[in-house]
Amino acid sequence: MPDVIAAMQVLDAAALRARIDLPRAARALRDALRAGFDPDDDPPRSIVDVRSGQLLLMPADFGRYAGQKLATVAPANPERGLDRIQAVYIVLDAETLAPVALLDGTELTNLRTPAMSAAMLDLVAEPEAASLVVFGTGPQGLRHVEAMRSIRPIERVRLVGRDRGRAERAVAALATTGLDVAVGTAGDVADADLVVCATTAREPLFDATLVREGAALVAVGSHERDARELPGALLARAQVIVESERVARTEAGDVIMAVEEGHLRLDDLVPMARIATGDVAVAWDRPRVVKTCGMGWQDLAVAQAAIEGGRA
Repeated sequence: MPDVIAAMQVLDAAALRARIDLPRAARALRDALRAGFDPDDDPPRSIVDVRSGQLLLMPADFGRYAGQKLATVAPANPERGLDRIQAVYIVLDAETLAPVALLDGTELTNLRTPAMSAAMLDLVAEPEAASLVVFGTGPQGLRHVEAMRSIRPIERVRLVGRDRGRAERAVAALATTGLDVAVGTAGDVADADLVVCATTAREPLFDATLVREGAALVAVGSHERDARELPGALLARAQVIVESERVARTEAGDVIMAVEEGHLRLDDLVPMARIATGDVAVAWDRPRVVKTCGMGWQDLAVAQAAIEGGRA
C-alpha cells in the first residue's frame, strides 16, 4: 500500500513564500478569472460555530487540481500572540483525487487575500494612486501595504487601528522601507487614493462623505451577514464589485446591510470576473468598492501556482 504522506509535497510557510510572491499570486487569480472560471461555480463553504470561534471547510475544483482548506477563526488569538485565522490546505489531483501536496494554510490565506485585493485594485484604481489608508494593523493590514505597493506607486501610508501601541509597532515595521508612514485616523480617508479595510469591525469605520470620487477601496475583514466595515451610503454611490453574487447575498455583511437599508440593489453588483474580462467597464466617475469574503477557488489558484512554480 503506497505511503500517501511520503508521496506528498509539504510546503511550510517559508517554502510557500519561496515558491510564490504577491505579484505572482495576483496574476494567478486574475488569470483564473480571465480564463473563464466563474466564481459562482465554486462549491459553498461550510462554517461551523465552536466554543472558541469557527471552523471553515473550503473546497475547490478547477484546472489540474482540486483542493480543500480547513481554516479556523479564533477571535481571542491575537491576545495570545497567535493569528486569528489559521489553516491547513491539501491539494488533490483533479482526476484521481489523490493527495498531491500539503500547504501551510495560514500563510496561504495571508498571501491570497492581499493578492486578490491587488489583482482587482490593479484594474480599478487610478494609475497614479499614491496615498493609502489601511484600517487594521494585523498580518492582513501589513500584507496589504505590500500588495498595494506591488501595483501602484505608493508614497504615503496611514495605518488606523484600535490599539495605538500595536499601530505604532506596525508603523515601525514599515518605516524601514522609506515610505511616509504614520499612525492615522479615519479622517485620513479624505486624502486617500486607496483604502483597505482589514479589520474585525462590525460597524462602519468611517463616514461615507470622506471618500472622494476617484478613490478605490477594498473590504476584506468579514464573512458574516451582520458585520460590516463600510457605510451603506458609500455603496450607494460606488461601483460595487463582489467575488460572486451568491457570496455577496449570503456572506457579505457590507452588501447585505446596504441592500436592507435601501442604499443598494442586488442588481447593481458587478461580479469581479466581469471586470477582469472587460465585460463591464470600470466606473471611473465614482468610487470603486471591492468586497471580498474569501473563496475556495482563490486558495486553489494560488496553491496551483506555487506547485507549478516548484516544478518549473
